[in-house]
Amino acid sequence: MKQRPAADLSGLPSFGVGPRSPTWWGTLGFMALEGMGFALAAGAYLYLATLWPNWRLSAPEPNHLPGTIVTLLLVVSLVPNHILNRYAKQCAIGPVRIGMVVMSLLGSAPLIVRWFEFPALNIYWDTNAYGSMLWVLLGLHTIHLITDVGDTIVLTVLMFTRHAYSGRRFGDVGDNVFYWDFVVLTWIPIYLLIYWVPRLG
Repeated sequence: MKQRPAADLSGLPSFGVGPRSPTWWGTLGFMALEGMGFALAAGAYLYLATLWPNWRLSAPEPNHLPGTIVTLLLVVSLVPNHILNRYAKQCAIGPVRIGMVVMSLLGSAPLIVRWFEFPALNIYWDTNAYGSMLWVLLGLHTIHLITDVGDTIVLTVLMFTRHAYSGRRFGDVGDNVFYWDFVVLTWIPIYLLIYWVPRLG
């Protein structure tokens, strides 16, 4: 029986980017689970709001200025985030390093403002159901923000070491970009729930 020659696989890439990467699918699954957590928290907020005609339970309106600043910072960060993703696909080490530093700074800026956002809610978490839901929504997003900023900073440091020359690191940058989009987009409905939905009633 004649043996078939082995296929030459030397030309195949050593790493995948986007949907061709297993970590991309892992990130997607992680976001699906976390998105369900956000949806449940938002659903609980809206359910409680339907039980009381005067939702806010006589609490003062939250000051929307810090939350609006956080929103603007997050939305603006999407532009350099996607520029970074383009360079990551090209495996351009110099621009990726600059982009990662920029995203570390832009990711940290909303956290600084958020420090002032919790007091601007004008209610404590244990005052009533309304206060509890505000702190749950804001706290849940803050945890995800801290997690992603921490991941971005660690990945930025790695991009300035010898590990940066592994093609897989560029795939990691792409996954980080993907997750940051999730963090930004999940904030928009939470921002509306906290600061604007009660004002419509």
